[in-house]
Amino acid sequence: MRLLRYFLLFLLTTSLLFSSLNRLKGVKVSKGELRLNFSDKIYKKEIKHFALSNPSRKVFDFKNTTLSNKNMAKYIKNVKIAQYKPTIVRVVIKSTKPYRCTAYKPILSTKEYHIPLPTTKYMALPAKRYKKEEEKKSKWVSSAKKYSHKNELIVIDAGHGGHDPGAVGGGKKEKNIVLQIAKRLERHLKKSGHPVYMTRRSDRFLKLHQRTKIADKKKAKVFISIHANAVGKKSRRHKVHGVETFFLQKTRDAKSQRIAARENKSVLKGTSILSKNIILDSVLSGPKIVQSNKLAIDVQAGIMKKLRSRYHGVRDGGVRHAPFWVLVGASRPSILVEVGYMSNPKERKRLSTSAYQELIAKGIAEGVDRYLNNRKNEIDF
Repeated sequence: MRLLRYFLLFLLTTSLLFSSLNRLKGVKVSKGELRLNFSDKIYKKEIKHFALSNPSRKVFDFKNTTLSNKNMAKYIKNVKIAQYKPTIVRVVIKSTKPYRCTAYKPILSTKEYHIPLPTTKYMALPAKRYKKEEEKKSKWVSSAKKYSHKNELIVIDAGHGGHDPGAVGGGKKEKNIVLQIAKRLERHLKKSGHPVYMTRRSDRFLKLHQRTKIADKKKAKVFISIHANAVGKKSRRHKVHGVETFFLQKTRDAKSQRIAARENKSVLKGTSILSKNIILDSVLSGPKIVQSNKLAIDVQAGIMKKLRSRYHGVRDGGVRHAPFWVLVGASRPSILVEVGYMSNPKERKRLSTSAYQELIAKGIAEGVDRYLNNRKNEIDF
């Protein structure tokens, strides 16, 4: 009992941390400085700076921060940026000898941080070469090295089905649209060499225990549940839109709680309070929270990159956490993707087209590959 209390305390603490994380969105070299751009305001008290020797390095730890792109410093020589800990981004700058470094926040920007670089001319690749490298890498891949995916089974769960239509709007049903996207995702993952298992291929409803344990039974590397969102208030239907990716965690965020409650309603129907408590206790052996978070970041980035390459005004709802019951039983990295809002007329129309569905499926597939390749390349430095 004491162990359970400690674990629940850990869950609550972790939840509070993840709910307030900043994101490192971009990095560039300009005027002899490394310039970092964040999603939210940064504070000096959350930045730890120190130096290391043999070899000489400057290290900056940004607390309560996550990476939106793990390879953003790929073309900057002698600079490494990584998710050092679940809530700490580490920036390491190598130099041939110790140098003085006074980093600062620009007066006119609360979301940037500038770090002076050593006075060498080879920190960044030449502009022409950089452009060439970017053109060569235009097919957004996570690593130059190619890996085999034949042993990396992906389980895809198309939400709802059968008597449960999910969100409904304009004569369109969530259960049909997410199944179409799931089938497209299956094709793209198979092209990359992944074996794939679909929890449903037709219009049928799956019970809770069927959805929660499949990934473990199949020994999947990744579990992805696909859904579409909705809002009830008519006054908000034209305003609320966007793509969001969730991983399992308790949350105090009201919006995330509402979304989880809507998705949980059908799968928990008829489940007793005792059964719900037993299921919740399975979180003790449930998804790897940190890895699920990383997977969610890569998939969300992949979807947004694909959609914004062809469509204007696609809102990035970001990576969030919520207690989705469909994710509870899997002890694998697991995410739930809300591909858009069925209640928004414009987004619903897009979601009903094959072109839009293709881009979503491609984005998810590339995000999965990016996550798996980065897992193989991870170095704890």
